[in-house]
Amino acid sequence: MTSLMIFRAQPYAWLMCATSKHLAVSTALSRRSGLAGFSVAGYPTRMNKISYSGYRFPPEIIQQAIWLYLRFTLSLRDVEDLLAERGVAVSYETVRRWVNHFGPMIAADLRKRRLKPHTTWHLDEVYLKIDGRMVYLWRAVDAEGEVLDVLVQSKRNKHAALKLMRKLLKKYAFVPERLVTDDLRSYSAAVRDLGIERRHERGRWKNNRAENSHQPTRRRERKMQRFKSPGSAQKFLSTHAAVYNTFNVQRHLISAPTHHVLRAAAMTTWRAAVASA
Repeated sequence: MTSLMIFRAQPYAWLMCATSKHLAVSTALSRRSGLAGFSVAGYPTRMNKISYSGYRFPPEIIQQAIWLYLRFTLSLRDVEDLLAERGVAVSYETVRRWVNHFGPMIAADLRKRRLKPHTTWHLDEVYLKIDGRMVYLWRAVDAEGEVLDVLVQSKRNKHAALKLMRKLLKKYAFVPERLVTDDLRSYSAAVRDLGIERRHERGRWKNNRAENSHQPTRRRERKMQRFKSPGSAQKFLSTHAAVYNTFNVQRHLISAPTHHVLRAAAMTTWRAAVASA
């Protein structure tokens, strides 16, 4: 009972009209705080609740374990030790099963709560060594660093670039004003097939936004001692991207009070996404 009380976090109050300053901040930076699933009154819109029935541990502990693993660069054994320090004896394999089972559902809920992305998209690809062979991680981010999608593919050609672009266009249902890539010729061939070559911009230094977005993936890859299969890499990176978008509030660009407001909003969004049925 004591361990349960430790994990039963007190909810943050989202004071939409507390001060005019906070109202202006929430309006200007709503994409960073992830309030797309919130109504004007500040209450979350209805989403599918997650059922935790059939599990020995209470939902609060399961949610905390998943949050620790996806939010921070921790190994499964790190999460096991953190829970043990708080009096919760759980195996790291159990944490793995929780993340694999509940992670995609939580990520899908978080994605529904995001606002429409910026109209400038950056695309890039980076190699991953999985099970002794080379595969490529294709990533798309917007001008604010929001991860739009990730796709693990075996090729680095026109077909692979087309697959990512078509997935993005279908997912967001609009054509970006600018599509920025590096000098890989596969991008040029793909945009010609889609008929959006006028929106395409190429340049070695123009695509730093996408290239820098690979850094969280590289940190997780080192911590996990490489991904074990393309399927598991795709599943984890898609889930991790949704959580990263929710808590990425651009700390270096905002003041401390604004950071506190956006961080509280991100935690409110997380709690709404993991709420039990």
